[in-house]
Amino acid sequence: MRVYFLSCAPAVLKLNGLYAGSVDGFERHVELDPADRIFAEIVPGDNMQAVNFFLDEKFFSSPPPFVDLYLADGDAFVYVREYSAKDVKIEVVFQTRFNGNLITVFSQGGIYLSAEGAEYSLTPLPQAFKQLRAEKRTLCGRDVLVLYGGNMLAVISDLGKIIFLNAVESAEFGDELKTVTPFETCTAAKAQCTYSYDGEELTLIESVTAESRPPEADILHFAFFESILTCGNYADYLDASLKAKAGQLKSYLGKFVSVTVPPEKFYALHGEIAAAGLVYPKSRNLYEIKYYAVDVENAKITNVYPVE
Repeated sequence: MRVYFLSCAPAVLKLNGLYAGSVDGFERHVELDPADRIFAEIVPGDNMQAVNFFLDEKFFSSPPPFVDLYLADGDAFVYVREYSAKDVKIEVVFQTRFNGNLITVFSQGGIYLSAEGAEYSLTPLPQAFKQLRAEKRTLCGRDVLVLYGGNMLAVISDLGKIIFLNAVESAEFGDELKTVTPFETCTAAKAQCTYSYDGEELTLIESVTAESRPPEADILHFAFFESILTCGNYADYLDASLKAKAGQLKSYLGKFVSVTVPPEKFYALHGEIAAAGLVYPKSRNLYEIKYYAVDVENAKITNVYPVE
């Protein structure tokens, strides 16, 4: 089995205690047999906690919570999604009283939001909220507390519940919540979403995905699959002979959650075909990658098929 290692932060990889190279956002790989039960340790910088695990059958069927594991063609991609800080003392980032609730954002290894009022809740937040700004806004005639952390937005209801938590480029509050969310796609697509609010929860009432730029010819197939994923105008990529079947593509491809670039080994086996890896969830932080290719004529897609 070829195992690829990736990390959300630069780190050092050790296998059975021996230095095996550095890992970051670029793939590094080793060949191994899960039956050998190799001990892996990944050590990040910036005084963060190392993570470790045995690379065995249990790991490849039920990875630990800090790892996202992707299985493809008998190989595996191990992505360390998060590291804990060594300093676990409590540090209050933000605190305010809001409509009878005590809202506290604090750091203790990770970032958390505590809401104390008629009920109590504790919610993990992205690291972006380690530095935040807050403001009170009105949404559909009701007060909400809005927290901005980097490109992340959290909206807290007057009952102290988080009703929105996502990355946004911009947000408008009024009779509706309107957000613009950028996608990391070949075309720099953005979703323009509108939500209604009944005082308990938000309901998506409109979503339009707009692509900011056309894709280059050699990545057209990636842009096509990403357009399907983000509910864009993917029919525009299709040849006239295939457009009549555009509505069937989502059921044909299934519920994939991201699009990835095949590794070098894939092209060694299948040649330089226009293919992309579609990522499907199997269980908690365990995913399967299936490869699909397209045929292109005159800058339009004439066929979509799985790579066997």
